[in-house]
Amino acid sequence: MSRPGHSRRIRINMTSLEADDRPVYLTGSFNNWNPLDPQYLLQQEDGHYFIDLEIASDEQVTFKFTRGGWENVEIDRYGNITGNRELPQEVTAVDEVVERWRTDWSPFKDEFFPIIELVSDAFAIPQLKKTRRVWALLPYDYHKSKKKYPVLYLHDAQNLFREGSEFGNWEIDKKLSILAEYGRGDVIVVAVEHGEEDRAREYLLGKNKVVKGVQGKKFIRFLVETLKPYIDKKYRTRTGRKDTGIGGSSLGGLLSIYAGFLYPEVYGRLMIFSPSLWAAKNMRFPLLPFLERFHMKVYLYAGDNESEHLVEYVNRFAEQLKELDAHDIDIEMIKRIRPGGTHSEFYWAQEFPRALEWLFFESTEDPLIVRNKNKKLTYDRSNASSRG
Repeated sequence: MSRPGHSRRIRINMTSLEADDRPVYLTGSFNNWNPLDPQYLLQQEDGHYFIDLEIASDEQVTFKFTRGGWENVEIDRYGNITGNRELPQEVTAVDEVVERWRTDWSPFKDEFFPIIELVSDAFAIPQLKKTRRVWALLPYDYHKSKKKYPVLYLHDAQNLFREGSEFGNWEIDKKLSILAEYGRGDVIVVAVEHGEEDRAREYLLGKNKVVKGVQGKKFIRFLVETLKPYIDKKYRTRTGRKDTGIGGSSLGGLLSIYAGFLYPEVYGRLMIFSPSLWAAKNMRFPLLPFLERFHMKVYLYAGDNESEHLVEYVNRFAEQLKELDAHDIDIEMIKRIRPGGTHSEFYWAQEFPRALEWLFFESTEDPLIVRNKNKKLTYDRSNASSRG
């Protein structure tokens, strides 16, 4: 924790008013806001926590405490977000108090939950001569603002936000409420249900050992040629590629890779969770030569307890992306391998808000400042429209 040049040492003491056995980490401007940095693990003694921080003598430090991730960050006694803490100049010790902690992102505030709309109970897929249920999750204040929003298209809607699904769900409605509370909720999520017994057939391309008669290219054409134009007409969307993402898990993650590399002019943001790369072991990306060097952000996630070879496949795919970045496409990538993570909705639910924030927002501003800015923008715009 030493810093180069002239430095000063400060002891940060922390008392938690809420009983909690989880370890405490310091995160802040000094470590790029890494909430699980082992170098900044606090020591514990008699129920109190402390850490000695060495920083440049003129460095302005802002920080927070976490219990090992943003899903477990400090909050106030009422469950509200807290602003960033600041270290004062010319002191050798500070005493800080944390009133409460989040646990796996909870508690969730009802007033920030997204507006869930059924786009269609039977949306036509002319490319496949089928229909499909499609949902839209709109920002909680969508009908009170005039803003346009980026859009993330997600597969397997049955497992994204509704209780009672067979394998659990990502709880994206709850996670979107957290992001909105933190001022990072200005995004529309379009959730498309899978085709039940036809899921693998619709999500795969090319030769494979899983299913015959694959329809993945036709399904991707539906997303690009039919669904996206409809969504852009029905809702206030930002239509450009840097504001359009696609994502999913397992076969849905693989399909999102296909979509991104078949239509890089459409999708500039890819959320890839535990992709079923075993079904495309011999596939090389891109699938088509690029005529333009597009910039693409890719959030690639897998757990190390999912299957025997998944991490190997994900690492190999990440290397392919690095090769592409050197020649064909400008790729900005985060690869995260979660220790102990299994192939399940629980872990994808934990990863979703991290991925969404990085793909579309990537802001290290104080969340209270960001939220207040957004509120002021909405207020000013609504007043301007009312003044005519």
